[in-house]
Amino acid sequence: MKNMLCQTLDLKYPIIQAPMAGVSTPEMAAAVSNAGVLGSISVGASTPEQAEVMIKKTLSLTTGPFNVNVFCHAPVVRSPELERTWIERFREIFDRYDAEMPAELSEIYQSFHNNEKMMDVLLTAAPAAVSFHFGLPSAAFLQRMKSRGIITLASATSVREALEIEAAGINFIVAQGIEAGGHRGIFSTDCEDHQLSTFTLVQAIRKVTQLPVISAGGIMDGAGIGAMLRLGAAGVQMGTAFILCPESAANAAYREVLKSEKAASTVMTSAISGRPARCITNDFCHLAREFMQDCIPPYPLTYALGKALAAAAAAKGAHGFGAQWAGQGATLAREMPAAELVRRLVAEWQAS
Repeated sequence: MKNMLCQTLDLKYPIIQAPMAGVSTPEMAAAVSNAGVLGSISVGASTPEQAEVMIKKTLSLTTGPFNVNVFCHAPVVRSPELERTWIERFREIFDRYDAEMPAELSEIYQSFHNNEKMMDVLLTAAPAAVSFHFGLPSAAFLQRMKSRGIITLASATSVREALEIEAAGINFIVAQGIEAGGHRGIFSTDCEDHQLSTFTLVQAIRKVTQLPVISAGGIMDGAGIGAMLRLGAAGVQMGTAFILCPESAANAAYREVLKSEKAASTVMTSAISGRPARCITNDFCHLAREFMQDCIPPYPLTYALGKALAAAAAAKGAHGFGAQWAGQGATLAREMPAAELVRRLVAEWQAS
């Protein structure tokens, strides 16, 4: 297909499987890439050593292009009092599940900012594409990736962010609408989030930039793909659509809730991780309704407690505190192998 995304990355079809940290796997990315679209893994939640293993595993399973995603969140500003107060809020729940509360919050995920070890891993592996979430790396890092022929993509939730991406020399803008599951790619949580829909955001970004735009958020089938391409998008990025694939790392509880009526209700919350993210409405989301934003510690400190609480509850058979990220189209997710899903999506798109 003669399309900017396809030509640049040697794809058959302009579809990207979203790099969902904790869900996407080398097996999924490889299956998707082998089917002619862009598979993705995320190393945002990984150490450089873990990232190297994931990338090598993916390379062993496919000769096709794939994307590696990193997190570019700002350095954490610590507030001991805020953090102690946050931990104390959950004492009763930890007691309920006979679990010990964390004594302190920890920065469980490293940012890609100034992360030389992670940069070395990427430069050595030189995947076809690297994508950025929560912001952008330094100009020096970007130049080093360009020197290795790596194509770059970055998430934008607003026109302002899209213009920053263009100015940085990134190749593709991923326009993440409010419908999207998982973490908003917003650069700074201190800025107002205009919460534009994918439909509106794609048009608004295309009006002010010449960069090709990838649509992300709420796209679950071939009809959605066709609609976004007709709108002028160079391609689509789909995440929730792939969660039920057997190659995904989603656990049994996550899969069960995604296949249930509960998937029809999603909500944006910062209480699980410290950054706004769309989750299937569960016990944690209900609890979070009483929290004001300014009482929540920054990402990823909050996520340290969120993961501890989810593990404590799950050990007692309660799965309502997990990070069950999903987009607004979650009820349309289908359970089938990733390559088969790609073929189904392409057939639906061509029929539309």
